[in-house]
Amino acid sequence: MADTVEALNTVARNVRAARARAGLTLDQLGTRAQVSKGALVALEKAQGNPNLATLVRLADTLGLSVSALMEGPREGRVQIVDAAAVAPLWTGEHGGTARLMLTTAGPAPVEVWRWRLHPAESYPSHPHPVGVVETVSVTAGAMMLVVDGAEHPLAAGATATFAADVPHTYRGAGTGPCDLVMTVHLPAGPAART
Repeated sequence: MADTVEALNTVARNVRAARARAGLTLDQLGTRAQVSKGALVALEKAQGNPNLATLVRLADTLGLSVSALMEGPREGRVQIVDAAAVAPLWTGEHGGTARLMLTTAGPAPVEVWRWRLHPAESYPSHPHPVGVVETVSVTAGAMMLVVDGAEHPLAAGATATFAADVPHTYRGAGTGPCDLVMTVHLPAGPAART
């Protein structure tokens, strides 16, 4: 419970600071990110439970990585993250999960995610800003990658990459769980400012 409270406080602080840096009111950010003003007020007060889609829309609108909204200051030269210590940001209807493991530092950050999708379980994503590229590497099982309406089956050992500025969906396929590593390559610029 203490970890959840600390995480909400960190997100609240980071969203407020990013909104202030961008010179946006709550109404302006809400309109641009397609998030209600009430949800933003609650988020900035460290209340509620924002879902992954909300965090992605806010990060995209503010020109940040999702992890920039969630992380405190970095410590040390080497960052090691154990998947068991990272709470899922998305949980599917059949128990699938998406965990944001870390984001690299630098002018063009990369988010590293671990996903598990069960058969027929899917996560649809809205288009990201131009310049964002996603890469998916399937380590076990099978999935269907849908990019701008076109389906691309991926089995264990396959890797795909695509410009993520169009609607895209990750869907479990096959008879068992699909494990994958997804990276989000953010363009140099505002997303690097955390």
